[in-house]
Amino acid sequence: MSATLSGPVEEPLREDQTEHAQQALAGLEDLLARIGDRDLVELHSSEDPAESLQVPAPALRLFRDVLAQLSAGHAVQILPIHAELTTQQAAELLNVSRPHVVKLVEDGTLPARRVGTHRRIRVQDVMDYRRRDDQRRRGVLDDLAEEAEELGLE
Repeated sequence: MSATLSGPVEEPLREDQTEHAQQALAGLEDLLARIGDRDLVELHSSEDPAESLQVPAPALRLFRDVLAQLSAGHAVQILPIHAELTTQQAAELLNVSRPHVVKLVEDGTLPARRVGTHRRIRVQDVMDYRRRDDQRRRGVLDDLAEEAEELGLE
């Protein structure tokens, strides 16, 4: 997929909008379950069945992710994977401080390039870092759980 989601970045939805998003999410989940592995989905208008629109399945899955965030009351932002972020934007996406992101860039953990005196970080690199960090954290939690079990601290 060529985009990623982050949220919340703008004003959250009103309660009635959140409810509509939840209903739409449920309907889209049903549709995605029925289409299985198809690459293309043909949608028909309820008012005029002759009117149709072919939509790539990955676009519907992305829309499902958008609806999931909206139904949780979050606003979303869709960014192309090739987009570049400032250190502040990367920090917001990772939910860490800007100085922490600068440190990650300076120690080579997070690739970046310089534009004048400013750093730019690709969205893909931020998402890859987040995935690696999440995996590392899960590993640490698994190790702690295993150690607690061995010590009888369940």
